[in-house]
Amino acid sequence: MEISAKAEYSIRALAELTAAGGGPVPVVELAEAQDIPPRFLQNLLSQLRRRGVVFSQRGTEGGYRLARPASEISLAEVLRAIDGPLANVAGERPEDLQYTPPADHLADVWIAVRVALREVLEEVSIADVVEGRLPPVVLDLLARAGDPRGSAGPLAVPTGPG
Repeated sequence: MEISAKAEYSIRALAELTAAGGGPVPVVELAEAQDIPPRFLQNLLSQLRRRGVVFSQRGTEGGYRLARPASEISLAEVLRAIDGPLANVAGERPEDLQYTPPADHLADVWIAVRVALREVLEEVSIADVVEGRLPPVVLDLLARAGDPRGSAGPLAVPTGPG
């Protein structure tokens, strides 16, 4: 799977809005802060506005702000708003695919891939990214990949007292 530049720019812009603390931020400021072409970012923010992720405010004090708390906006929602479904195969839902032997179980693999993507992208919010507090599913995958930030690393989410 490839994460598009559009999706990555959108997530970075939403992180910037989160860090700004809630007031409207002009597109030019967001673009400069994240080194994103302003016109390109304007188009992305318009898409996100239509999907209810951000609000826009006109005027001299205008700009964009999140439509709801960053903790309620998952990365999956942003990717879907910008690029569509998380795991289509040639424009089809994996459940709708039919293969003949010996590839007849390939649709099962595509369904599993979608489930794995959802496990991560539905669990990570914009707030998680900004705060550097990644959920256990991500930390476990990092640990499995041999990344030192995995399970007990500095990004670990506290699991209880002490």
